[in-house]
Amino acid sequence: MGTESKNPETIVLHAGWRKDDTTNAVAVPIYQTTAYQFDSTEHAGNLFALKEFGNIYTRIMNPTQDVLEQRIAALEGGVAALCVASGQAASAFSIQNLCRNGDNFVASTDLYGGTWNLFANTLAEMGIECRFVDPADPEAFARATDDRTKCYYAETLPNPKLEVFPIAEVAAIGRKLGVPLIMDNTAAPILCRPLDHGAAIVVHSTTKYIGGHGTSIGGIIVDGGNFDWEAGGDKFPSLNSPDPSYHGAVWT
Repeated sequence: MGTESKNPETIVLHAGWRKDDTTNAVAVPIYQTTAYQFDSTEHAGNLFALKEFGNIYTRIMNPTQDVLEQRIAALEGGVAALCVASGQAASAFSIQNLCRNGDNFVASTDLYGGTWNLFANTLAEMGIECRFVDPADPEAFARATDDRTKCYYAETLPNPKLEVFPIAEVAAIGRKLGVPLIMDNTAAPILCRPLDHGAAIVVHSTTKYIGGHGTSIGGIIVDGGNFDWEAGGDKFPSLNSPDPSYHGAVWT
């Protein structure tokens, strides 16, 4: 379903799903399966080689998750999304796909405590440096940037202070320097779309507002499709260079 002209209420209900083709059921099924049937060994080989698209293994994709991914991507105005195990996993996965040992990223000092700990300690042990700056001074992000800076990171409404982050200002600084802005939009889904203000990636802890009931833990990453990952040449080798772990795929 095209969602560009739809109201958020319609997107919440219908993006990513119309009906089940076999039963005509309108509710999204919960697919509790780890594996999927392959038509042949050739079909399996083509799926794993990414020559054709389809379900391979639930660790990689799942039809129920796919609906959520399409729905949140549509709500955020992004091009695609990926569900992960938690909000912290979403933050870590986003940064680790951009940063390698010896790289750094710049983050707002106003962060959820678990995120601060992840950045200051866990990622540091992996050789990824977080440079914390005061978000009240957007130019501080530029001053903390060097040729090994791979991204900026902030929260739309930081937990617990709820001081609004200057998304557009910092995103513009980053784009001049070739640095994408990652926004944690956990506290403001529906109400704010950081991609509209220049952010390149949005992450959520779906445990909070999106889940709504305190019954499940999850996270999601949304790609805005608005950042030129190839422009920096070798700045993002994990995206622009052949990936030896997956058939030499180049992800850009």
